[in-house]
Amino acid sequence: MVTLKPGPVTAGGVALDNHLVLAAGILGTTGASLSRMLLLGAGGVVTKSIGPVAKEGHAGPCLVVLEDGLMNAMGLPNPSKDFVEELTGLAKKPVVVSIFGGNPEEFAEVAGWFSGKASGFELNLSCPHAEGYGAAIGSDPALVEACTRAVSKSAIPTWVKLTPNVTDITAIGKAAENGGASAIVAINTVKAMRISTGLRRPMLGHGYGGLSGPAIFPVAVRCVYELYESVKIPIIGCGGVASADNVIEMMMAGAAAVEIGSAVYGDVSVFDAIKKDLYAKNGIEAGEIVGCAHG
Repeated sequence: MVTLKPGPVTAGGVALDNHLVLAAGILGTTGASLSRMLLLGAGGVVTKSIGPVAKEGHAGPCLVVLEDGLMNAMGLPNPSKDFVEELTGLAKKPVVVSIFGGNPEEFAEVAGWFSGKASGFELNLSCPHAEGYGAAIGSDPALVEACTRAVSKSAIPTWVKLTPNVTDITAIGKAAENGGASAIVAINTVKAMRISTGLRRPMLGHGYGGLSGPAIFPVAVRCVYELYESVKIPIIGCGGVASADNVIEMMMAGAAAVEIGSAVYGDVSVFDAIKKDLYAKNGIEAGEIVGCAHG
């Protein structure tokens, strides 16, 4: 397998300790949990998505473990502005704050709370199970461009996380690029559903939710590949990454770095485990393989 030279990297304007980033919504709910993941080998961390008002989220069950991944419908629970205090002890650390809103003004408002406290922002324009937020906005190129511009004008690195639940993800990617995005994160969860045959009802309290984990890795690779041929800004690959070989495959498709989420559920030390296989003193520069699968 290809190995990379170890060392810090920069992806989408954010300085990272390595190519592996904790994805939003996974152990990103407190400053302590974010610090823990950095100590366990993550090159950077993305917080839980924070919005303009506090939300309790959907009624449970909110998480189902499947044979090939996880399915969740959390409903964007968050403490809103109170979360700012959680970043007090993370100054100068590679912390990207995931934010959401119902319109460009709300995105700008939430971003303003974290000015000077975040290394970057990740716009959640892709959650498939939060009415009025996420993918409800992220499927409209005009809204994506407007929301991105509302945050990117702050000059703080702005990543835009895209939904795969659209006909043409490249159109959404181009809209984010036109809005001034520093990078695109592809992808968020795939809209999905399972039914309990014993209970005769959906397994999730919300009915449907988002599928993550190994089952969606091929979808994520395809989306990264298509976006790489359509936009000029960096792409952060996300979706089912669980091994060093997965990281290399994502990079060959066009990713400058990757986010890891569901794999943490099975092994909280997954970042260190992947780093041991991914990096070597005689490894190659990452730039030699990013996008190399394209003709």
